Amino acid sequence: MSAIVREGNSVTITPGQDLVSSMVPQFKQELASLLAESPTELRLDLAGTGMMDSIGIGMIIATHNSMKKKGGKLIIANVPENIIKLFKSMRLDQHLNLDS
Repeated sequence: MSAIVREGNSVTITPGQDLVSSMVPQFKQELASLLAESPTELRLDLAGTGMMDSIGIGMIIATHNSMKKKGGKLIIANVPENIIKLFKSMRLDQHLNLDS
């Protein structure tokens, strides 16, 4: 279960675990519930996330696209260096709002 903090129209969610294929389905359900609330800003705090695979990356891209479509934005905070390198190698750093 992720830590969720609501502040007005902003929501911060901290999974506190690796975003890999075995963990993503449960986290995706939590994100879907938050997206249904239509926050203007969704912060994904990656503190405590050490690893991310292609399923986790796909989930982040889908969340980014959903927020953008609704006129909001996804901010990814506390991104570990290894995940920043992964985003940069895929050029996702040019599309995602990274707040490391």
